[in-house]
Amino acid sequence: MKVLRKIVEIDDELCDGCGLCIPSCAEGALEIIDGKARIIADKLCDGLGACLGECPTGALKIIERESDEFDEEAVEEHLEALKDQPQEDTAPVGCPSASIQSFAPPAAQPMHNKHAVIGAETESALSHWPVQITLVPPTAPFLKGADLLVLADCVPVAFPNLHTDFLKGRAVTMGCPKLDDVDEYIHKFKDIFKTADIKSITSVVVEVPCCSGLPMIVKKGLELSGKKIPMEEVVISTRGMILERTKS
Repeated sequence: MKVLRKIVEIDDELCDGCGLCIPSCAEGALEIIDGKARIIADKLCDGLGACLGECPTGALKIIERESDEFDEEAVEEHLEALKDQPQEDTAPVGCPSASIQSFAPPAAQPMHNKHAVIGAETESALSHWPVQITLVPPTAPFLKGADLLVLADCVPVAFPNLHTDFLKGRAVTMGCPKLDDVDEYIHKFKDIFKTADIKSITSVVVEVPCCSGLPMIVKKGLELSGKKIPMEEVVISTRGMILERTKS
């Protein structure tokens, strides 16, 4: 049934096919077709415009026109179908940094790196790519049913045992609540929590004031999603010591 409603419109002349809009669409309504972003079905677009802020050329805007009603059941069926597609098909093609990859756990191997410290951990616990909050699509396969680790950007530099103590066995996203777009982060987490069936959340920040906003952003996204997910907040010092751990 056609109704008059808000929906995203894409300007072909301005669209350069970069694909940066695709990860921000929690409904999976956007695809790159013949080098341009396209809405594959009107009923999959909720018209809220989460994708608009990702477009570097301003090709996306919200208009009001007659279109099929937004269909949540169709969205769920579409997202289920996307899970069965090859991973390359779920990622934007224009940005290599956003190309989705999942890594198998590395086999234990003897250390051959002559520059490594004897006894140090030599294998990465990272299980996927990308990791930046902005680039991780809510529909990424590695998020499905995952324990989610949310890191402030400075944590990996300050905390030496990140891979063994926090990263192992978790999907990770990271960003800076001071330098990046807070509203974008809130809506990205909302979409992740609504879409990915996250089992638990661990937020790790440094004791500096600018980091403190990150767990608040995650909680706001969680609130907007309507989900109830256990969350642990961890604060570390600038010298890499765990100062506080709280659960909610």
